Amino acid sequence: PVSRRCTAARSGHPPPAVIPPGGGRPYLLDVPAGPPLGLGGLMPYEAFEAELPGGSLLALYTNGLTRARDRYAVDREERLLDALGRPAPSLDALCDSTIGELLPEEAREEQRDDIALLVARPRALADEKVAAWELPSDPAVVRTSRALVARQLRDWDLPYLEDSTELVVSELVTNAVRYGGDGPVRLRLLRDTTLICEVSDTSSSSPRIRRAGTTEEGGRGLFLVARFSQDWGARYTPGGKTVWAEQSLSASRGPGTLDEDSLLDLFDTDAPAA
Repeated sequence: PVSRRCTAARSGHPPPAVIPPGGGRPYLLDVPAGPPLGLGGLMPYEAFEAELPGGSLLALYTNGLTRARDRYAVDREERLLDALGRPAPSLDALCDSTIGELLPEEAREEQRDDIALLVARPRALADEKVAAWELPSDPAVVRTSRALVARQLRDWDLPYLEDSTELVVSELVTNAVRYGGDGPVRLRLLRDTTLICEVSDTSSSSPRIRRAGTTEEGGRGLFLVARFSQDWGARYTPGGKTVWAEQSLSASRGPGTLDEDSLLDLFDTDAPAA
């Protein structure tokens, strides 16, 4: 939502189409082909990244749509792009008109392949809704990160989220300093319909909640993150990983209601703490 960069991989389906704003000609993203899910074994899927123009649409579809009339036609992708490029009052109307053009009503009884078409409108956050800092990998930055977050939340008029957000950020930054390698720690806040905290480091190790012993001083950080967030997870980049936690903007919402056993059932409890 910040860089407008789209990361995609293919597992047997055709490449996504981009519909640029202002009536520009739609085009296909050059995503490398990959084997269908379940047939590739442990073979990795090659990812493709592209920056989407502001105001563009992204269309995902099955090959049943392009093969609806003639599976051997050489111009079937061109017909799809022509249909996607026609003006429509809404995304639903664009889907309906595209399917109607590629598969007329009278031909649908003979259609044997499945057809799916999804058109999405990506959007980017305004600069004033994003705050980012790069910090050295040093235990002292945990306190600094809490102060930075508290100041930003006050600027955004979200003081009621200070306590929970400081706790979440403190745990994520601590993990990044301890286990995230020697590179810098990057902290980012995103204010949208929810508040998202992101902490990035240079390690590709997967964070997992584990059950800490009663006499252990550590091992509860991710449990606390999950407890005070409505959702959390990790994504991986060529330079490491980003761990994120999402909170509601509602002032009345308290910490999550799942107990420890319910939370741990969702994760690999045999893995070491991160």
